[in-house]
Amino acid sequence: MNEDTFYSVSQEGKGREMLPPILNASASGGFNRGTKQQFPNFSSFISTVNRRREVVSSRNFSAQLVIPNGKPARELPPIRQKHRISIDTLPPEVKAPVPPEPIIPLRTKTVKEFQEDIEKAMNSGDWKSVHDFYVTTFDSFLELNAAFKKDPNAPFNTIEDPGINTRFVNAVYDGLLNTPQDIQKSVLKGIINSLLREWKGPRTKDDLRAYFILLQNPQYTSTSTYVIYAHLLRQMASLAEADHHFLVHWFKKLSQRRFKQLVDRLLQFISLRLFPAKPDELPSMVKCAWWIPSATRVLSLLNAANTISNPPLIPFTDFYNSSLDHIDIMEDYQTWQCYGNSQRFSFCQFPFILSIGAKKMVIQRDSEQQMISIARQSLVDKVSRRQRVDMNLLFLNIKVRRLQLVRDSLDELSRKRADLKKKLKVTFVGEAGLDMGGLTKEWFLLLIRQIFHTDYGMFTYLKESHYHWFSNWKCDNYSEFRLVGTLMGLAVYNSITLDIKFPPCCYKKLLSPPIVPCDQNTPVGIAALTLNDLQQIMPELAHGFEELLAYEGNVEEDFYSTFQVYQEELGVIKSYNLRPGGDKIPVTNQNRKEYVQLYIDFLLNKSIYNQFAAFYYGFHSVCASNALMLLRPEEVEMLVCGSPDLDMSALQKVTQYEGYSKSDPTIRFFWDVVLGFPLDLQKKLLHFATGSDRVPVGGMVDLNFKIAKNDVSTDW
Repeated sequence: MNEDTFYSVSQEGKGREMLPPILNASASGGFNRGTKQQFPNFSSFISTVNRRREVVSSRNFSAQLVIPNGKPARELPPIRQKHRISIDTLPPEVKAPVPPEPIIPLRTKTVKEFQEDIEKAMNSGDWKSVHDFYVTTFDSFLELNAAFKKDPNAPFNTIEDPGINTRFVNAVYDGLLNTPQDIQKSVLKGIINSLLREWKGPRTKDDLRAYFILLQNPQYTSTSTYVIYAHLLRQMASLAEADHHFLVHWFKKLSQRRFKQLVDRLLQFISLRLFPAKPDELPSMVKCAWWIPSATRVLSLLNAANTISNPPLIPFTDFYNSSLDHIDIMEDYQTWQCYGNSQRFSFCQFPFILSIGAKKMVIQRDSEQQMISIARQSLVDKVSRRQRVDMNLLFLNIKVRRLQLVRDSLDELSRKRADLKKKLKVTFVGEAGLDMGGLTKEWFLLLIRQIFHTDYGMFTYLKESHYHWFSNWKCDNYSEFRLVGTLMGLAVYNSITLDIKFPPCCYKKLLSPPIVPCDQNTPVGIAALTLNDLQQIMPELAHGFEELLAYEGNVEEDFYSTFQVYQEELGVIKSYNLRPGGDKIPVTNQNRKEYVQLYIDFLLNKSIYNQFAAFYYGFHSVCASNALMLLRPEEVEMLVCGSPDLDMSALQKVTQYEGYSKSDPTIRFFWDVVLGFPLDLQKKLLHFATGSDRVPVGGMVDLNFKIAKNDVSTDW
């Protein structure tokens, strides 16, 4: 260890941080490690910091951080969260007295002037002017605002405008990495000075601007800067909820590239803190247990910004940290189960960072534990009654006739609701054979195909969107919709991919709420759906609504519509009021937005409430688990239907052979033909062989694809 990493070793050999503890912090990280930069000796600077530490009082932290496979360590108290998982949605600004903004000195350098200074320095080798600029700018929060604020003396106290000259910030940071090492070192010195000076007291909007600017520093890709980076993240994580609210809205103003860079640096920070390439480069985990919580909480602000952006700045999958696939995720899950969002940190508090593979593992392990527990209880009950133990007690045994497939399946699942969380085994009456997985897949395939057939009437196939949607007919018994929900739950529970084409909003409704309410009178399956959701199901109707909302004429006189809609149910046209007395309320320019929203709510929620509620309860009768709280609607769809991304070359690598070897001419010819197929033919082949044209979450390896030689002669 050396001073270049910004901490030193005492005479006893114990690592000691050079910066004082900062209250109420959190953590974050990224993937692209970048070029490591080495910085010169800091002995004189460290002495200054040590003297400063005598002034700043140290404080202890009470919360416990559990990093799987690591030692318990101290951690800061987490930010109070009103959301069950993370800061996905932030509360409105809390009004609180703040100190007056200081008077900022006037700085007049422009982007062009700065770039000219950089160019002159590179040509002449004289960096004094550039050095002075960087030293002055990063010396304090006040100077940062003086350099980068659009108008130094304007308040800019709104969430929509941070009041920062973004082009200038980008130019300064882009130029920084091309400067000599002494300038880069001076910038880091200035950041430490700023953090030491500003870590106490209430925050002004200028302070938030400074944090916002400092977080974009590209130097944080090097592990030698991680101590400074961690303290910056800690201070940002400790800000009040109202301040986080501002930062979230400012983050969404960043360009896609700059936003992605922030996310990647945070993910890299977390990964290298968990699994350092060179452990001696970083302080021990025991001393820095607060690093990861701080980084993760700052990352949650970026995730919130991405969520409220329309469209999102980056795909939600870009927040996945694949290094977390290699920790003991079940230990983390159990910590979250026991402590929730209390002071004990767990990654499950922030599920956006967990990959779909990690979440699938949690769901599978949780399912297995429930299966084992229920099977064990069944055996204990048998033994306690001195009854003969039948190994079939360990399974959910389904016996069906092919000609009465739906009726028998419904009866079996209704009678065996207590066994739904056991391992599934299917038997077709009158047919020999043991279910080693193939019969179960065939049962799912045949049952889904029959239920979703248009002649059956439960679901309507929408040709314009190629999705199935719930029929709106009314009846006294919705048990068959419950059966479909149960089938989906069993598929997730038993890791089987289904060929079901529901629109994305279906999975939003399925997680509304993710845990079944204790009060049976609480509505379920009611989601806040928008015109974008309707666009995915009924694009023509959605386009009509868009034209209505954009119409510049007199809506009331030209459209002559009311808050009443008509629906055909079993050949009969029925009318429904979107609001009380809706048949007498005209649609006008003033209320047309309300009309469209009520219409969407009626179509996608209210008109199919009973059908979807039965479907919801069927799914959750199998998948009732806190693990569902970790999932996004898109991830539920992936667990049920698999991924649409098809790579036949990956399938070729994991294919098993029986009676052949991969070098046999027949096999080589087979793959030459298949790899030359267009995508639609490849999907048809996969559907023919597996019952679905989508790939399981675990990838092609989970398909267990096998090519076997048929010994029967084909000579005629």
